[in-house]
Amino acid sequence: MERRTVIKALGMAIPSLWLSKSIARSTFNTLHPHAPIAKVDFKPEWKSLEQYQVPDWFRDAKFGIWAHWGPQCQPERGDWYARGMYQEGSDQYNYHVEKYGHPSKFGFKDVINEWKADKWDPEMLLDLYKRAGAQYFVALANHHDNMDLYDSSHQPWNSTKIGPKKDLVAGWAKAAKKRGLCFGVSVHAAHAWTWYETSQRADKNGPLKDIPYDGKLTKSDGNGKWWDGLDPQELYAQNHPLSENSEDHNMIHRQWSWDVSSGVSVPSKAYCENFHDRTVELINNYDPDLVYFDDTVLPLWPIDDAGLRIAAHYYNVNQQKNKGKLEAVINGKILNEQQRKCMVWDIERGQSDKIEKEPWQTCTCIGAWHYDRRIYDNKSYKSAKTVIHMLADVVSKNGNLLLSVPLRGDGSIDSEARNTVEGIASWMGVNSEAIIGTRPWKVFGEGPAMEGVAPLSGPGFNEDKNKPLTAADIRFTTKNGVIYAILMGWSETGNVLINNLRADSHKVKKVTLLGRSNELKFEQTIAGLAVTLPEIAEKDEPAYVLKIT
Repeated sequence: MERRTVIKALGMAIPSLWLSKSIARSTFNTLHPHAPIAKVDFKPEWKSLEQYQVPDWFRDAKFGIWAHWGPQCQPERGDWYARGMYQEGSDQYNYHVEKYGHPSKFGFKDVINEWKADKWDPEMLLDLYKRAGAQYFVALANHHDNMDLYDSSHQPWNSTKIGPKKDLVAGWAKAAKKRGLCFGVSVHAAHAWTWYETSQRADKNGPLKDIPYDGKLTKSDGNGKWWDGLDPQELYAQNHPLSENSEDHNMIHRQWSWDVSSGVSVPSKAYCENFHDRTVELINNYDPDLVYFDDTVLPLWPIDDAGLRIAAHYYNVNQQKNKGKLEAVINGKILNEQQRKCMVWDIERGQSDKIEKEPWQTCTCIGAWHYDRRIYDNKSYKSAKTVIHMLADVVSKNGNLLLSVPLRGDGSIDSEARNTVEGIASWMGVNSEAIIGTRPWKVFGEGPAMEGVAPLSGPGFNEDKNKPLTAADIRFTTKNGVIYAILMGWSETGNVLINNLRADSHKVKKVTLLGRSNELKFEQTIAGLAVTLPEIAEKDEPAYVLKIT
């Protein structure tokens, strides 16, 4: 408590005081001996990271698929299960008590032990994802549950020793790279310190009232049990006082950015260093092209410089590997203008309302981030049409779409999720040239959906608040002197008027419909480009693309 009190008294001035002193030292490697920063160009400071340039592969890729899959998928009850199962009276708590028993007796560590991932087939899944047009693939390396899904020398609670007893990141990486896809990892474990605080509690009611959940167990408590020799605190990280107002279930979101004035419990230096070392080892051993951080800006920023050190190290080793050319991508959330120069801005479940100067990314999921069987039962996944409309909108604004496809606890893909991916594959098989390798045109689009765009909420979360795209909406991309007009539906009149291609703005020579070879009739006037659409049988495709030269 003493360290936290000092930090809180200093307020938000602490990061600049702390970091400026440590970063300025020329003997930085001796201060952090676990994984020295590669010495090429980048230093762990914002001004140095501004040298970053987004690599061409990411600018061209436009579409990635993500396996947000880990032990929290085993119960098949939705996202943040390892936190929600300790919230008395919640849906996940009630489900857990019925399925597994009380969390004082059967905690999340025991859910991990049940997770075997026995139907996981990365080769089959990556074949599917590549057919869907994905240019990069991202695998979950760890989540807020703090379990590493790779061979980690700094985290005994990892998938090679517990649960599946497989190196999942290695399996994903091999399958992705075999198919020529760029490979990424997503890292979420920096938040375990506060995220798992619910596991410190006990029921306030019922027959097990005041019996603590398993979040405070120690290594000695495992004698004779399946986890004998393991320390639960290396997983739960709960040997610390609770954050202020932690009983408020929404407080975790308000404390996400480690603002000490919010009363968040400040992680120990040992915790921060362990996270740093785990992440550097992940980068060094698995050579990802992209690292996605589920953090405001960077992990543990601004209470610790671990995220800055990781970023500098990653850029430097990647640059060394590529003979001086930086090919690495880091995703971070809620970035200011300087930080957007240092990494790629990620918007969670939302989109920008304009063409962004710097490349960016939307991350979303066709269902819940962690598998929820109810979404399958209710047939309520995002449709291929919804995904394609989102993809076209994001790409028209200089963004990429990273789409999570839920997997069951056993690693299999259910039939409804597969249907969505197959629908995307069918559309991309005809129209991918309007997406992959393109750049924004002078305007991103036209149509009624451009009016009244919902603002971003925190890291994003505006994707369900905007008007749906219809046949009256168009999105534009361009490549090699060609303009692609992506029509978000089929015009029942048989004609399309593109206002932004007036006779006094662009000279149009030819118009075709992707998937068909015949040239279309068109006329350019002061009102725009009027195109006569061909007679087709399939008028229920998610979108149609006019190729305009």
